[in-house]
Amino acid sequence: MNFLIKILYLISKLPLKILYIFSDIIFFLNHYIVGYRKKVITKNLKNSFPEKSEEEIREIRKKFYLNFSDYLVETVKSFSISETESRVRMQHINQQVFHDAKAEGKNIILLAGHVFNWEWINALAKVIPQKHCHPVYRKVNSNFWENQMKKVRNRFGNEALEANEVIMNIFRNSNDGDSAYMFVADQTPHSSHVNYGLKFLNQRTPAFIGYDKLATRMNLAFIYCEMKKVKRGYYQVNYHRIYPDGEKFVNNEVVQKFHHLLENTIRKNPDNYLWSHRKWKYQDSIKTYEE
Repeated sequence: MNFLIKILYLISKLPLKILYIFSDIIFFLNHYIVGYRKKVITKNLKNSFPEKSEEEIREIRKKFYLNFSDYLVETVKSFSISETESRVRMQHINQQVFHDAKAEGKNIILLAGHVFNWEWINALAKVIPQKHCHPVYRKVNSNFWENQMKKVRNRFGNEALEANEVIMNIFRNSNDGDSAYMFVADQTPHSSHVNYGLKFLNQRTPAFIGYDKLATRMNLAFIYCEMKKVKRGYYQVNYHRIYPDGEKFVNNEVVQKFHHLLENTIRKNPDNYLWSHRKWKYQDSIKTYEE
């Protein structure tokens, strides 16, 4: 395994224009030969966009394979990408929301979706006034790969936290505006933890609600990360503050607003979302559902 990591690190040192040649090969294999999760991708797209024709679905699927292939090599590039290159390739828009939260003395919950390339938000730690930036990740079966991905996410001064640790960390530390927690918030809960669902992309969707519970218990600042692929190798993330309709957030308000914002982002560029994951596999396990 150590040998493999050394190989990946050496590959990551290659310029992206070279790595994109590998991406083109991966795309060709996925789209024309292997058909990686083709049935899952097609089903997800058809259920999400019933108004689209077969030809439109095929075109979105093809572009998805292109973006997914780029995502894979860009993730490898994350092993060694410099802060300077990262800042050039990922533009952070509307950073004022971070300064506002700090002035208000509120820690931040960042909510992103599986929109390419969410992995490149990591360098945010170098541009915001908060002292502590915590990417939140899920434990994987391989301790080896978990450690490697944690190292990648801890670059640029981040302090990655496993999902089971984050709630304790938030409650233990002062809510003083000096910490930001980065959630990829459209994760699919395990079937045993599916308690709440909502309508998302025309489907009954199980929703992870851990961050939503924080909204009713603590006076935190919630920020949505709107990802946009400008062109190959260049992205923008626009940060939007999420406010309650009333004086305070009520149950499930943040999770509903996040999914509404994410759906709007996906509809603008549907090929830029991770359609290969089985987000809707636990639909029948939903206990409480809201349109």
